[in-house]
Amino acid sequence: MDLTEYFQSYENYFWEWETDEDVAGDSGYHDHNLISIPGVGAIAYRPYVMEILKELQPQGWPPFGALLMVLYAMQDGYTDFSGPLKHTANFHSIGNFDFTAEKSIEFLEKLKSLNKTYKQGQNRIVLLQTLFQDSHNRMAPGRAEMILTTYYRRPHMLASSAVKKYAGPSAINRDLNTLNLLNEKFPTAQSIVDAMRDHMNEPELDDEVVEEEITVETDKDFIQQLIEEPKTFQVGSLIKRIWSGLRIPMRHLSPGEQPIGGISDMANKGDFHRMLLSEFANDNEVFMNRVANNEALYIQREIPPEENAFERIILIDTSLKNWGTPKVLAFASAIAVIRHPKAHSECKVFALGQAGIPVSLDKPEDVIETLNLVSPVLDVSEALGKFFNEEHTEKDIEVFFITHQENLADEKTRKVIHENRDRLKFLITTASDGELNFYKHHKGARKHIQKIRLPLQELWANPPQRKQKVHNVNGKKTDLPQNYPILFPTPSNQIARFLYEGEFYILSSKKQLLKTYLSDNYYDRNSYDYYKTYHGCEVLTEDISVKPRGQFALAKNKQQHFILCQYQPDKKLISKLNLNTKEYSEQNITGFNIPNSYHLIYFGKNFYLHQPMNSSRYKINLEGNVSVESISNDDDEIDKNIAKAETEVAKLNRSGMKIIRNFNKIGINENNNLVISGNELCRLYDNSLNLYKNRFTVKIPAEQNKNKFTFQDGSEIITDSRGMLTFKSSNTGIPTFYIPSTEYGFLALATNAEYGGSEYYLPKQTLLKVKTMEEMYSQYLTAFIDQILDYGA
Repeated sequence: MDLTEYFQSYENYFWEWETDEDVAGDSGYHDHNLISIPGVGAIAYRPYVMEILKELQPQGWPPFGALLMVLYAMQDGYTDFSGPLKHTANFHSIGNFDFTAEKSIEFLEKLKSLNKTYKQGQNRIVLLQTLFQDSHNRMAPGRAEMILTTYYRRPHMLASSAVKKYAGPSAINRDLNTLNLLNEKFPTAQSIVDAMRDHMNEPELDDEVVEEEITVETDKDFIQQLIEEPKTFQVGSLIKRIWSGLRIPMRHLSPGEQPIGGISDMANKGDFHRMLLSEFANDNEVFMNRVANNEALYIQREIPPEENAFERIILIDTSLKNWGTPKVLAFASAIAVIRHPKAHSECKVFALGQAGIPVSLDKPEDVIETLNLVSPVLDVSEALGKFFNEEHTEKDIEVFFITHQENLADEKTRKVIHENRDRLKFLITTASDGELNFYKHHKGARKHIQKIRLPLQELWANPPQRKQKVHNVNGKKTDLPQNYPILFPTPSNQIARFLYEGEFYILSSKKQLLKTYLSDNYYDRNSYDYYKTYHGCEVLTEDISVKPRGQFALAKNKQQHFILCQYQPDKKLISKLNLNTKEYSEQNITGFNIPNSYHLIYFGKNFYLHQPMNSSRYKINLEGNVSVESISNDDDEIDKNIAKAETEVAKLNRSGMKIIRNFNKIGINENNNLVISGNELCRLYDNSLNLYKNRFTVKIPAEQNKNKFTFQDGSEIITDSRGMLTFKSSNTGIPTFYIPSTEYGFLALATNAEYGGSEYYLPKQTLLKVKTMEEMYSQYLTAFIDQILDYGA
């Protein structure tokens, strides 16, 4: 499929190309700059649609008509997609071809009913990426990139697409089937929202500032440790109160412009080339008066916002003026920003005194040590200026500076802050009476965001005399095996996925190389039908030294060592890492002048930088250190192999699970069921085992020592953040058994000899004897719990 075919319009169809003569076109091409529904209204201008296609290119493009109707359904105000779709379906239902648009309309109605928050700003892009991930009739990413490149070089080619043709059955079937299948994939509007949250790396959707209603369960264990430690009690007791009112945005987006087409897409400010042509028809005096008074009308560009990849740095004043209560407030504010439930980006922290000292606030011990830092200087203006002018001269940093309110009156401090206001994004001031003031620098001016007054006397009324619990008695974490008799749950956060010699591999965000597989061989289709294809994974290697950026390919060398090849187009860097020996080599390929449209692949015992239909490709050796050479691209098999590999790897898209990684409290509740970090381990359905939110009081808690939880009778549960629980009973007659730690899914229970539950966790090659979950539950888990209960009695 080429550019003309993808953007082709049809006779008696639900959309068409139009020309808005009042709007300047992009890329120097002014015709056919608007897409509309005949007789109804505009869908969007061409530049906006092209920006959307840019965002969707890495995952491939859906059929153009289906994408347009989704964009139309996301608009505010009046929309009519029912009439045009029904007309198109009825008109083309001839002979053996009977088309219906009911399911498509039903899906668009769900989309229309979503809260506008999910259809604005960066959320709009996330919504589109979620809907069309692995969509029906999807165009491959490489082909989509070629069409985009062709369009920006020769935009006038759209003229051929604007000439309407007869729509054959395949055209309308391609668009309607995509929407129909989306209706099946997302049965409710809420299912779309849930899928959006799963699609994002960070569990948030809004671009706006954090409002007062905050879920404060994140990092509860760390905050609780600060509260229970007398030396950090004052800091820890303030954090949740600061969270409840903090309005600093946790994820910054450039504002962009969010017009929706039509008259609402006009503004009274803009560039002259965006001014409506009708404005120039006024007399000179009238025209200049309208421009001077911001009354002239401009058409706005429809460009979605992009996330700013700033490095966030927090500077804490440790001078004499910021000592005592103000310093406690400063550290509480810093930890509140770093550990905020919606803050998932890393922060660097520096203590400013005579110089800037990097510090860590990851553990209570670190907080205690840093609280004791004090500098003899009265102000930190010199260290602050040195930080910006000598140590951190780069532009892409976003700095928080926390200091005492009185320091803003110091002339030297004010001067340094003013000179670096572009990078000093937020200013937080403290006071002895518990008052925090938050300022933001925006377009060269300082704006007061909010004031928080903390009731210090109330919050510090009951300090602990000693720690309520003693954790980490021996200071050593219990050793964990690399793998277990059953598979780990496959993580949903992944850097890359590979198909190598018929086997599936995953490079996880935790820097692990995992191996998984798919199958349709299922022994208990009635209970676990959903998981009959997907399976968990085994860990091949961990702690891989790699940055999660660019493109990746995986292969084995002659010694059967895994070789991970990485291509970073922005740095023009090719590197190889031997995952077995840790040998690393790299080469800068700037001199080759390779376009960004090339992609890294593996084919026929070599890695390649390859672009379909291009006359040349670049060969990267598998053995030895990195070397790159240009060769002719005359092998048609390589394109077929790429397409097949992409299709196969795409089957892994829904195999990821929500893994419980942080373990704080384990015990037995009033139902005599185990509770794992707020989740009850129980049987909700016949022949099943599940972890669901606990609603009952924990009556028998286990004592925690690092990753080991021990009950009073000596029974132990060892946790593994990769998604596994190991049960060791004090009764030697009960063998060690294992249960995965995943939420809202069917689990498995296995010993070193027997297995029961979802086949998702069953290894491909295993000698485990398969039994029913009822048998495994009563024989092992019930016996484990009864042993603990009998000891208490």
